[in-house]
Amino acid sequence: MRNKSKITTLESKFPLLSIEQGCMVSKDADITVAFRVELPELFTVTSTEYEAMHSAWHKAIKVLPNYSIVHKQDWFIKEDYQGKLSDGGLSFLARSSERHFNERPYLHHSVYLFLTKTNKQRMAQQSNFSSLCRGHLLPKEITNKDEVMKFMEAVDQFERIINDTEQLRIVRMTEEELVGTNEKGGLLDRYFSLSEEGHASLEDIRLGADLVRVGDNMLCLHTLSDTDDLPTTVSTDSRYERLSTDRSDCRLSFASPVGLMLP
Repeated sequence: MRNKSKITTLESKFPLLSIEQGCMVSKDADITVAFRVELPELFTVTSTEYEAMHSAWHKAIKVLPNYSIVHKQDWFIKEDYQGKLSDGGLSFLARSSERHFNERPYLHHSVYLFLTKTNKQRMAQQSNFSSLCRGHLLPKEITNKDEVMKFMEAVDQFERIINDTEQLRIVRMTEEELVGTNEKGGLLDRYFSLSEEGHASLEDIRLGADLVRVGDNMLCLHTLSDTDDLPTTVSTDSRYERLSTDRSDCRLSFASPVGLMLP
């Protein structure tokens, strides 16, 4: 019986060409700089601090050149808390706290930020586009060293603006953190395994019309592509009634319903 299943290799579908000087270069000549983001703890940010964080993001994004893409990515993975019970320097209360939460399930939150330099032709590109329609394979912008340097300078300025705030911190990821080492998997490995950091084993990947499966993990995808699906107004934060009282106000960001507050 003839096997008619469509099987391909990851190498042919992998969108990245190489990593040069800490930047990811795609096969379409897009340049991406990756950051690890450190955010404040949930329920610890006031309304004024939310305003400051929003202003910092807005100011930082404005320094990026045209045809730039800002992609913030949040990973939520269920894990069991591993208490530091063997630490002899803990006080009685600290040790009791570690023992109380030991092996209890929680959501481990990892945040990444990707800044991508693309071009006008790439932004307008459609699925039926072919490189045979133009006289050169690479966009003119990517072969212009001045354009690349301007983007990298804008990325440096973006990083300084965010790190100048008291609530936010971003750290540029190294090549080892992206591709991994012999002992530990990198960020790219997580895309193939859909697992926690450091797990580098590959799983079978199935891409179907109504199903995406990686090993035993199944993906559920939702897309917001129409402005009619978005609210008419958006505030930087909202009051969380369950933990608020007449004398105290607990604030959450407007994106918390699709973050740690997911049911």
